[in-house]
Amino acid sequence: MPGRRTFALPPNPAGLIAQAFRYIRYWLRSGNAHGLHSPFVFSLYLDVICHTGAFYPFHNIELRRAALRRDTRRLRITDYGAGSQTGAGRERAVRDVARHAAKPPRLAQLLFRLVNQRRPRTVLELGTSLGLTTAYLASAATQARVLTFEGCPETAAVARETFEKLELRNVELIEGNFDETLPAALAQLTEPLDFAFFDGNHRYEPTLRYLEQCLPHATADSVFVFDDIHWSAEMEQAWEAIKAHPAVTLTVDLFFIGLVFFRQNAPKQHFTLRIEGRGLGV
Repeated sequence: MPGRRTFALPPNPAGLIAQAFRYIRYWLRSGNAHGLHSPFVFSLYLDVICHTGAFYPFHNIELRRAALRRDTRRLRITDYGAGSQTGAGRERAVRDVARHAAKPPRLAQLLFRLVNQRRPRTVLELGTSLGLTTAYLASAATQARVLTFEGCPETAAVARETFEKLELRNVELIEGNFDETLPAALAQLTEPLDFAFFDGNHRYEPTLRYLEQCLPHATADSVFVFDDIHWSAEMEQAWEAIKAHPAVTLTVDLFFIGLVFFRQNAPKQHFTLRIEGRGLGV
């Protein structure tokens, strides 16, 4: 049943080797600011992707992360998605989810900078987990409506605690199977979908289906971000299909995430970029 991958420990030995090969292939293909002839991508690369400055909300969100990493409560995980590559069990400690499933600070902060630059009115996130990445998205655009979707009730309860502790008033957490909750929520949108972060079911068919469901609500200025585009061969296949989609005009492959733009009157372009001197991992 499609839903979301709620937990992603480092892969098993065979998966780790495959992931290493995928990263080496990405690195050999990737570039940096040198040779970037697109002013739009050049500015995106320097001002957002490679920016290293801190913003005010970062401190409190990271304090919450630290608290979650000490939290010994056990959660019964409802997992509708592709699952963990380790075969992790259905009951996990909050601290383990915080350490292994939550997006690392550098990646979450990159998303913050992207939202901060784009100033969206409506933000959608598929896959709330413990609410840390959601907190970055919501803090970057405090006037935006942030819709975040989570399939696991017990994980969603901890995320609600996160939003309460950080006093985030612009987040709406929608709980349940994405197959049911996403179409219903999209049908009720009254504003364009300016920003979407897809961190849900890490499989080919659901990923493409979520894209198609969200596209009618996008504009030429919207940004869609897909998580773990090299997580598996199936996700790499999905990323290639996204790049080839007629509505997509520009993509940026950062290995851990892929940025998708729909700019009008622009040639179709695909960039594979690396971040000099730092990565997006833990």
